[in-house]
Parts: sequence; structure tokens; C-alpha cells
Amino acid sequence: MSMNSQPGFGTSSNRFPQNSQPLGLWQQVGSGPQVPRSPACPPAPVPVRTTAHRSATGVGNAVLLLVAALVLAGVGVLLTMMLGTSALILCGILALVPLTICILGIRWIDRWDPEPRGALTFAFFWGAGMSVAVTLLLGPTVTELLSAGFSGAGSDVVGPVLQAPLLEEVAKGLGVLILALSHRSHFDGPVDGIVYAGTVAAGFAFTENILYFGAALTDPAGIAGLVTVFVTRGLFSPFAHVMFTAALGLVIGLAVARRRSAGRLGGAFVLGLIPAIAGHMLWNGGLVVLFSDFFSFYFLVQVPLFLAVLLGVIALRRAERKVTSQRLAEYAGAGWLTEQEVGMVASPAGRTAAMAWARSVGAADAMKRFIRTGTRLAFVRQRLRAGHGSTSDGHLELQLLENLNSARGRMIAAASARRMW
Repeated sequence: MSMNSQPGFGTSSNRFPQNSQPLGLWQQVGSGPQVPRSPACPPAPVPVRTTAHRSATGVGNAVLLLVAALVLAGVGVLLTMMLGTSALILCGILALVPLTICILGIRWIDRWDPEPRGALTFAFFWGAGMSVAVTLLLGPTVTELLSAGFSGAGSDVVGPVLQAPLLEEVAKGLGVLILALSHRSHFDGPVDGIVYAGTVAAGFAFTENILYFGAALTDPAGIAGLVTVFVTRGLFSPFAHVMFTAALGLVIGLAVARRRSAGRLGGAFVLGLIPAIAGHMLWNGGLVVLFSDFFSFYFLVQVPLFLAVLLGVIALRRAERKVTSQRLAEYAGAGWLTEQEVGMVASPAGRTAAMAWARSVGAADAMKRFIRTGTRLAFVRQRLRAGHGSTSDGHLELQLLENLNSARGRMIAAASARRMW
């Protein structure tokens, strides 16, 4: 097929690649899902003119990850000097409990369209290292400035209620903004923003919890004080930082879903800081300004806020599934996918059934790749339809279609081999 016959493919919402042999020829394999008898041939590869740009982006992302890792290592050395090796190990083990709770929650949010591990690793390193370093370095200066501006406020208000929310959310949010600018092909909307922001915040909370647990060890209350801090921070409110920064990630994600210009993302960053800082101030200041009893504050404010966030995330996850179904249906209409394949990728029940069948014929890895590739293809198509896809998205769309055919072929081969036996 001559690509010249389809000018602008990959940049117009009304154009599709056309198959030389349409899909739709099916055969039943055992009692499981159907697979194509004859997979479609992908179009001739388009010469990619953005290789140098993509290579430079990859190097830039690697440099960002390395810098974040080095800063995290420096923070680790500082914590060792502050707490001592034994206390650091004990507090680190305790801090793993709320971290695990947060990571499991973030993975549940990210389950539909998982983000690349490299980007998530950078997010965690930034939160646990760079954000903490910025807070420790600038905290005293910011506290002095705020104390001068709010001369009537005591130190118990300026620190936790003003300085911490302002400085910490800016430090964490910068990591989310960097990810939105540096990982554009994997930052598609509000759910991605929440996932990246939540990972940054989980990293920050991990290091901060080590500091709090270490401080509790030196308190006259000793182990009893440590248990109290662990229960209140690690078990009662492990998602606190995640919720604050997720508000910023949501706003940046909404901006990404509409247009990706640096100016718009910068404006979204500033706008997203407002709910992030406000939520942090409310959380930290509740017992100082509004309540005198922890449990009243916890059940009247913290729990309802967490439930509201949970309901919002569930609604966003459903929106992701809807986008996946709509965009893949367009490929099915053009002959690149069958309706059954759309269901395999775009519905939880379809994914479950497809994976069960794939395991029965030894094609689980291929099916997992097919589902993930199809989901990513849907969001690439969504960017193109919205008119803010990058110059490489058209080439990426072709590559993902080719990857779908490759995964489909592997499933067919596995199913055929199983039938022969």
C-alpha cells in the first residue's frame, strides 16, 4: 500500500490506515475466545524522521532519573547521620507499611493503562529525595518569611499549617510537572496525573515518615510515642500526602487531555497547587484551628475527604474505559480490529475472559501485550482526535498497530500448537 495515497495519516481524526485484508475471519479454538484466522498485514513502515528527537528525549529522561537517584542517595546519607544506622533501619521498616498501602492503591488506580516503570521510578525518587531535600534546605527560610508576614501567628501554626503545605506541595508538584513535559507519550490525562502525583507523594511520605518515626524514638515517651505516631500516620492516614498532590496531578492531567503546550501546563501547575496546598493546610491545621479531638477531626473531615477522592477516582477509571472502547471501535470500523477484540481490551470482563483463555493455550504474555498495546493505541488516537498529538504520534500509531498484529500472531501460533497436541 502506498502511504502517499493517505496524506496526513496519524494527524487527522477522520483518516485510518486501510488493511489489504480486513479482519473478521474467525475460528473457534476450544471453548475460549476466538482468534483471527488470518491477521491483517500492517501498512508499509513510514520512515520515522523523529529518531534523533526521541533519542535525545530518552537520554534526557535517563539524566533526570540519575539526578533524582543521586539526590535520594544524598538524603539517605543525611538520614543516617541524623538518626544513626540502627534507628534508620527500624524507622525504614516501619515506613514501608504505609508505603506499601499507598503503592497498592496507586497500582489499583493505574491498572487499566499502566505507566512505564522508568517514569514511576523517577516519580518515587523525586518524592523521596528531591522533594525532601528542597523542603529541608528551604524550610527554615520560608518559615522565617512567613513568620514575618504573619507576625500574629505562633510557630505551631506557621510551620505545619503554612510553611509545610506551601513548600512541600511546590516541591512535589515540580516532579509531576517534569513528568508531564518529559513523558508526553505516556501522560494522557487526569488518571495518569493522579498516578504520577500519587507516586511522588508516596515517596515523599516514605522519607518524611522515617523522620517522624526517628523523632518519636528520641521523645521521652520512647517506644510508646513511636507506636502512637506510627498508628496515626502509618495506619490512620497513609494516603494523606497522596491525596494532596493528586489534586495537582488531576489538574495537570486535565490540561494535558486538552492541550499540551508548555504554557498551559505551567498554568495548570499553578492552578493545581491551590487545592493541593488548601487540602494540606486543612489536614495539618484541623487539630490546631478547627478541632481539639483527633477522632472527631478524623471521622468528620479526613474519612469523608478520602471517600470523596475514592469516588472521584472510580469515576475517572470508568471514563478511561469509555475512551478505550470508543477509540478502538473506530479501528474496528476501519477493519483493524474485530468487535470481539475491542471487548477483549475495553472491558474488565473481556480482559478477564481473554486472559483465562490465553493461559489455557500458553499465550498469556502475548495476550497481556495485546491488551496493553490496544489500550495505549486508544489513548494515542484520543490525543490525535483532540488535536494535540505530537509529531511522532502518527508513527507511534502505526507501530502500535504493528505490535497488535505481532501479538495476535503469537496467540494464533500458540493456539494452533495446542490444537495439534
